[in-house]
Amino acid sequence: MSTLNRTPLALAILFAFSAPALAQSSNSRLQTDPDTVPTVVVSASALGVVSDDMITPATSLGGGELVRTRESTLGETLANQPGISSSHFGAGASRPVIRGMDGPRVKILSDGAEVQDASTISPDHAVGFEPVLAERIEVLRGPSALAYGGGAVGGVVNILDRKIPTTVPSRPEGSAELRASSVAREKTGAFEVTGGAGGIAVHAEGVKRDAGEYRVGSGWDGGKRVPGSFKEGESGTVGLSWVGERGYLGAAYTKERSAYGVPGHRHEFEGCHPHDGHLDCGAHEEEGGDHGSEDEHGHEDEHGAQDVPTVKLDSDRWDLRGEYRNPLPGFARLRMRASLTDYRHDELEDGAVSTSFLNRAHEGRFELEHLPLAGWRGVAGLQTTRRDFRTVGNEAYVPPTVTRKHAAFLTEEYKLENWRFEAGARHEWQDIAVDSKDQRDTKARGTSVALGAVWKFRPQYSLRAGLARSHRLPTAEELYADGMHLATATYEIGNQDLGKETSTNIDFTLRKFEGDTSFSLSAFRNRVANYIYAHTLDEHEGFQLVEYAQRDAVFTGLEGELRHKFSDVVEATLFGDLVRARFAGGGEGSRNIPRIPPYRVGVRLNADWQAWHGMAELVHTGSQDRVAAFEGRTGGHTMLNLGTHTTIRVFGVPAQLYARINNLTNELAYSHASFVKEAAPLPGRNLTAGLRFVF
Repeated sequence: MSTLNRTPLALAILFAFSAPALAQSSNSRLQTDPDTVPTVVVSASALGVVSDDMITPATSLGGGELVRTRESTLGETLANQPGISSSHFGAGASRPVIRGMDGPRVKILSDGAEVQDASTISPDHAVGFEPVLAERIEVLRGPSALAYGGGAVGGVVNILDRKIPTTVPSRPEGSAELRASSVAREKTGAFEVTGGAGGIAVHAEGVKRDAGEYRVGSGWDGGKRVPGSFKEGESGTVGLSWVGERGYLGAAYTKERSAYGVPGHRHEFEGCHPHDGHLDCGAHEEEGGDHGSEDEHGHEDEHGAQDVPTVKLDSDRWDLRGEYRNPLPGFARLRMRASLTDYRHDELEDGAVSTSFLNRAHEGRFELEHLPLAGWRGVAGLQTTRRDFRTVGNEAYVPPTVTRKHAAFLTEEYKLENWRFEAGARHEWQDIAVDSKDQRDTKARGTSVALGAVWKFRPQYSLRAGLARSHRLPTAEELYADGMHLATATYEIGNQDLGKETSTNIDFTLRKFEGDTSFSLSAFRNRVANYIYAHTLDEHEGFQLVEYAQRDAVFTGLEGELRHKFSDVVEATLFGDLVRARFAGGGEGSRNIPRIPPYRVGVRLNADWQAWHGMAELVHTGSQDRVAAFEGRTGGHTMLNLGTHTTIRVFGVPAQLYARINNLTNELAYSHASFVKEAAPLPGRNLTAGLRFVF
C-alpha cells in the first residue's frame, strides 16, 4: 500500500461524479478548451505579445492538445515540440532540452516565478511541478527569454496554472480527470475547482499518480522493464485572491510529495577517487545484500530491487501574485510575483537515507509597464532571488552555499505599419557565499542586451530576426563541486576560476501563418565564448572524472513545420529539427559537445469525422554519430503514434474522451541526451486513455 495520501484521487472521483449538478455551465467551459488557439498572448513575454508578433519562436501548448500530450514529467510532455527534447532519467525526472541546451541554461517558471527545486543540479532530480495541473505551457527560445535571466540562453519554459484566481466566477467551475497508461500500469486522477463571491475567489486543486516500472521496446538485453523506474506522487494547492475593478492580489500554498526510482545507479565505483588528474579505482568489495525482498513501497515487482535508489521529494511552496492596472499617470500596469519554496529530497538506499538535498529559496519580481512614449511601449522591472542550498550524506559533493542574485531589466517595443521592433536589456549581480574553509566566496556581474524585428512583408507572411548578447554567470555547483555523483557516474570537481559565459545569438524565422498552406522555418546560430562544461579528465569502465572548464562553443540549428489543409476533413504536417554543437577552434580531444540530440523529422496526419478527431504520426529520430570524447554513439529509431478524441456525455455532463498509442511498433529506442540511456531506454508501446469533465 502506498504511504502517500490518497485524498486528491478521492476528491477527483468525487468531483467527476458530482458534476451533473453543474452541467448547465459545462458547455461554455468545454468550448473554451479548444485543441488549438490561433492567436495566443504569450504571458512569458514581458510585453504580453501575441505569438504571431514574437521576435523569436514561441511554443504555446494548451487546451485539449495539452490534455492529450501530458506525461508524468515536464521534459517528456514537451519532448515532441520543435527544437525540444528531454534529458530523460527514467520515469521520475526529465527536464526540457532546448536547442541542445539544458540544466541552468533552461529556466523553468511557474507563471513568471522561477520553480525553485534541485533539477538544474543533476538530471536525476525532478522538476518541482506537476504537468497535469498546468493550464498552458509556453516555451520561449533565444532572445525572448532575456527578461527572465541572462543565463537562460537555451530558453524559458513558463507553466501557467489556475492556482491564484484572477477573476471571480459567477458560479463554481473547474474540471476533473481520470487517466491510465499501460506501459507502466499508471493511474492518475486530478481535479481543480474555483468559486467565490463578493470580490473573493477561492481555488483548490490536486493530483494523485501511481505508476510501476515501465516496459521498453522489444529486444533490450536488460529485460522487459527498467528496474527502479516507478513513480508515485501527489500534489495539492489552495489559493485565495481578492479581485477588484483594477486588478487582483492573491496567494496560494502548494504541497508536493513524490517518490521515484533512479535507474542506472552503480555502486561498484564507490571506491573511486581522483589522484593527480586521474581516477584511482582500487579493489573494493562488491555490493551485497538481499535484492529480492519487498521494498518500503510494498511493490517488489513493480518498484524494482532494493539496490536501485529511491528519491523521496517533499516541497512546500507559497506564491504571491498581483496586478494593478493604471497605478500612476503614464503607466498601464504594475505586476508582482513572489514565491517562497522549502524543498527537500532524500535519496534512499536499502530503505535508509543516503543523501539529502535541501533548497530553501525565495524570489520577488516587480514589473511596471508604461504607456506609449514617443511611440515606444515598455516594461521596466526588478528581480531578486536568494537560494540557500545544501547537501548532506554520502554524496554531498557540493558544500553549503547561499546564492543571492539581483537584476534590473527593461524591454521596449515600437510598431510602425507592418513592422514591430523590440529591444531589451538586463543587468545582474550575483554573490555566492560558500561554507567551506578551502573555498572562497565569489561575486559576478553580467549585462545582456537584445534587439529584434518582425516584418509582415506580405499578407500572410512575416520575417522575424533577433540578435542577443547575454551573460550567464557560473552556478554554485560549477564553482564548488567536489565529490562523487553516482547517478551520473561521475566524480565532479568545480573550478573557482570560472568566468561568465558570453553568448551571441542570431535567430531568423520565415513564416506563412494563414491559408490552406502554412509554414514556419527558423535558423539560429549561438556562439558562446567561455562555454562552461564538464571536461572529462579520466574514465574507468564508464565512470568519469570531470572538472568544470571553459571553452568557446558554437550551436547552430534549424526548426521547421509545414502544414497543408487538403479539405475540411484532412490536414497533414511535415516537421523536423536539427542542432549541431561543437567547440570552436582546435585543441586536444573531441570538438563535439556531449549529449546533443540528433536530428528529427516526422509527418502527422489529422482527420475529423463528425464528432471524432483522429491523428497518425510517424517520427524518425536519427542516429547520433557526432559524439564527444568518452561518449558512445546512439542509434536512430522510428516511432508510429496514433490518437483519437471526442466529446461525449456522461450522466448528462459533457466530457472529453481521448486515447493515444505511442510507439505502436514497440521500437527499442534510446535518448542520446540522457545520462542513463543504456540503463533506461525510452518506453515501449503505450496506450493512454483518459476522461476529462469540465464544468
